Amino acid sequence: MRLKSFAIVAALALSTAISGCSTIGGQLFTNNYGAMTDAGYQLPRIPIEKVPARYHRQEVRYDSSEKPGTIIVDTQNKFLYFIEGDGMAMRYGIGVGREGFEWHGTAHIALKREWPTWTPPSQMIKRQPELAKFADGMEPGLKNPLGARAMYLFNKGGDMGYRLHGSPEWFSIGKAMSSGCIRLMNQDIIDLYDRTSVGAKVIVL
Repeated sequence: MRLKSFAIVAALALSTAISGCSTIGGQLFTNNYGAMTDAGYQLPRIPIEKVPARYHRQEVRYDSSEKPGTIIVDTQNKFLYFIEGDGMAMRYGIGVGREGFEWHGTAHIALKREWPTWTPPSQMIKRQPELAKFADGMEPGLKNPLGARAMYLFNKGGDMGYRLHGSPEWFSIGKAMSSGCIRLMNQDIIDLYDRTSVGAKVIVL
């Protein structure tokens, strides 16, 4: 009888894990990556089953002395934390700068844009001349590298040239592939964008 009871408990635990309803200390949002309409754009479903579970949006225990609303970017582990307070944070999987494009420091969100225009920096155009056709900006859309949302990082010197932004390249999450910007899956950047205020502190570790 004891063995049977144990089997039932184990089955219930497995069922909860598969449903994507909870995780240690919080909630797992695996079911929030379906197709959606946003500002007239039809965002496709992300094949989230192909993305490691640790990079799925989830609420986690995270002790921090930073005030709620602060964003902490853990570039080594490819996580972004939005501090909620009371020892909790919303965690997102991210893609970070490839070798030679890494950076660390403190900034703040100066601007927020929905379905932004992407303008490649002149240095990027020098490295990739085929991008010259976008020198005046690439129109918003499903193929735009900034995705559905962008938040612009500034410091005391002004625009740092770095962004927290969405990306149609969901497969790049958990990897170092960008030119220094922090990228999230489109469904995640929409969620983070709605939580974040202009002026929010951003710490990149």
